[in-house]
Amino acid sequence: MMAEQKETEQWLDDIQWTADGLVPAIAQDYQSGKILMMAWMNRESLALTVRENRAIYWSRSRGRLWRKGEESGHVQKLHDIRLDCDSDVILLQVEQLGGIACHTGRQHCFFKALKDGRWQSVEEVIKPPELIYSIKQESGDE
Repeated sequence: MMAEQKETEQWLDDIQWTADGLVPAIAQDYQSGKILMMAWMNRESLALTVRENRAIYWSRSRGRLWRKGEESGHVQKLHDIRLDCDSDVILLQVEQLGGIACHTGRQHCFFKALKDGRWQSVEEVIKPPELIYSIKQESGDE
């Protein structure tokens, strides 16, 4: 069984991992094309993402696997997965359940725009984080 699993996951060897064994992953809404967020993946999280058909990342701040939506319920259902031309960035095309990808309660994480030399919030909060999480998140991952 282990040899069979290793053989079926040879595609992981084609990825140009960072020195610490990670690869950046961009989550994109599979219908609208909107970029939702960026996170990191390691071999295990990427393999599990494919097996479980949902986004699973590596949380650098927590030092563990992070199943997107494990606390918030805002799961990312995988529709397609792509590797860029340099083999060093993953694109996950996902269905964002609940319509919120960002731990701040917004649709996506890219809600700050540079205006007049300052970063300003230009996206509304859909649901305040204190209503999403039972414990205040300090890591910024979820």
